[in-house]
Amino acid sequence: MERAYNLIIVDDHSIFRDAIRFVLEQSRHVNIIGEASNGHEFLNLIRNVKPDVVLMDIAMPGLDGVDTTREAIKKYPDLKIIALSLYGEEPYYYRMIEAGAQGFVVKDSGSDELLKAIFTVMHGDSYFSNSTLCNIIRDYPDDEAERSGPKKEIRFSKRENEVLDLICAGLSNAEIAEKMGVSKRTVEGHRGSLIAKTGARSTIQLVLYALKSRSMAS
Repeated sequence: MERAYNLIIVDDHSIFRDAIRFVLEQSRHVNIIGEASNGHEFLNLIRNVKPDVVLMDIAMPGLDGVDTTREAIKKYPDLKIIALSLYGEEPYYYRMIEAGAQGFVVKDSGSDELLKAIFTVMHGDSYFSNSTLCNIIRDYPDDEAERSGPKKEIRFSKRENEVLDLICAGLSNAEIAEKMGVSKRTVEGHRGSLIAKTGARSTIQLVLYALKSRSMAS
């Protein structure tokens, strides 16, 4: 049986934290080990409490979600952070990706999507809904795309292109492996090769690279 993941909720609204706690406490796979109302409180908390995954509000007074994520990942590189966002916070999405967030969940999402996001990032994949991905792509800065994009043409193998298409479709490593009839380790190898070739620092950046380069080529 899969162990329960230790989780911390970071949000400046206590009512929202209470609601998230109520939802997640219904699952035996999540163990809430702490809450924080701002970035400073969270960074102090994780000095003594080590979570597996964090639900991080983006817009908070004082130290916001972007700077808090950056500081937390710098100290604890293996920490998984999922951004909690409201509509209208799309301009912050790319900054959260740069800071190290592995997933995005809109605050009005249901419990099933929230749990799916947690399980997905804990299995090494990134999580973002299709609507969130569209907003990220729309607000992806062109100058960043040029700086982080390839300086020469990158050639992918047929298998790498197949894996990239399925990653862009939002499939996990396990789902891609099942669809392609290969092992999960093989998929992980192709994903690693794609990230190395593109210079992407995360799966989300890899997806952004693929979609941006293909839209410019069309």
